[in-house]
Amino acid sequence: MNNGMDLLKEKLKKTGFKITPQRRAIIEVLLENRYYHLSSEEIYDKVRENCPEIGLATVYRTMQLLDEIGAISKLNLDDGCIRYEIDLDNEGHNHHHLVCKNCGKIIGVEEDLLKDIEMKIQENYKFYVVNHDLKFDGYCEDCYREMKKDK
Repeated sequence: MNNGMDLLKEKLKKTGFKITPQRRAIIEVLLENRYYHLSSEEIYDKVRENCPEIGLATVYRTMQLLDEIGAISKLNLDDGCIRYEIDLDNEGHNHHHLVCKNCGKIIGVEEDLLKDIEMKIQENYKFYVVNHDLKFDGYCEDCYREMKKDK
């Protein structure tokens, strides 16, 4: 986790921002939960466990700042809230997401499965893709197994 914290501290420093205790607490929660795609409210709840004086507005402002400096990616998974994931590799490409329609589990697909399609778009349409969002709705292994068992 320290490597992630160091990278984010460096990003903040390069853009003229300091790492306040509140920002550090938020970043720690993001790093500890990097595979969970948390909303601002969920981040707030987790940060308050160790930093009870923090306000929700501080979390919102910090998330906006981290988005502006390219340290996080915003995700709209059609569940009524914006979710976040930390972006330490700075590739600028979101990975794909599998969303279980039953339990709401979110699985990140790390491979960029659309690289070939992006190349074709560039060649055929002279359009240069810088990012894309792709979400698959379906059922996770556990829910699918339960559905099959009930039939």
